[in-house]
Amino acid sequence: MSKLYKDPIGTAENAAKELRKITKKEKHDVALVMGSGWISAAEALGIPTHEFSVTDLPGFPAPTVSGHGGKVRSYNLNNSINALVFLGRTHFYEGLGMEPVVHAVRTAVKAGCRAIVLTNACGGINTDYKVGQPVIIKDHISLTAASPLIGADFVDLTDLYSKRLREIVKAEDSTLAEGVYVHWRGPAYETPAEIKMMRTLGADLVGMSTVPEAIAAHALGAEILAISLVTNAAAGVTGEKLNHAEVIAAGKAAADQMGKLLARILPKL
Repeated sequence: MSKLYKDPIGTAENAAKELRKITKKEKHDVALVMGSGWISAAEALGIPTHEFSVTDLPGFPAPTVSGHGGKVRSYNLNNSINALVFLGRTHFYEGLGMEPVVHAVRTAVKAGCRAIVLTNACGGINTDYKVGQPVIIKDHISLTAASPLIGADFVDLTDLYSKRLREIVKAEDSTLAEGVYVHWRGPAYETPAEIKMMRTLGADLVGMSTVPEAIAAHALGAEILAISLVTNAAAGVTGEKLNHAEVIAAGKAAADQMGKLLARILPKL
């Protein structure tokens, strides 16, 4: 653990304190983390009351991945709830350790958020899924052998992806599928043989984020909703090679649809 995150919860509390100073809002109610290609979906939320660089808050590194904006926005939705939106995230494959990966969601919980919405771009393992299709995550399989929790912190993950929040989303769009997401460390994409293994294990989706954030926020008492956007068929499904630029493009193409969905559900969480 780096010196900066020797006390990761304390670092998150300091970031939440600075957030209050910047936004002049005593608390935020819900947080949204935007994955690769999802950033433009935030436009459907309207005009933010505040927007600033994520590095203005203690403990946040500058973004290094294409498609991740490195900005934080604060919204007031329906004149009733304050929403905190992170335009981008830190990934485990960036080599900075686990603490920066989960720092945003810990900060959000310490800022008062009772619900955390995690979005990502992913590969579709389930052959029924189409590129551009959103899928609600109902469970996960971690293949990273890494956890954001340290020590004897035995957290139950039976209902990690909140059934209550999933039902709210399904009430807005009953056509949405639910699937099992595999967390893959990256940055190399999976091989066709690895995808075959994941399918055998019961996976529908594969990506390089979300799971550590979900665990860390859940451990602090927040409810978790996670939505994947299928931006490509996983390795070996179609025989085509995988390309990060195509992932970003597919995410942007579906951004309007996802933005409208998020705008409807966030005030209800």
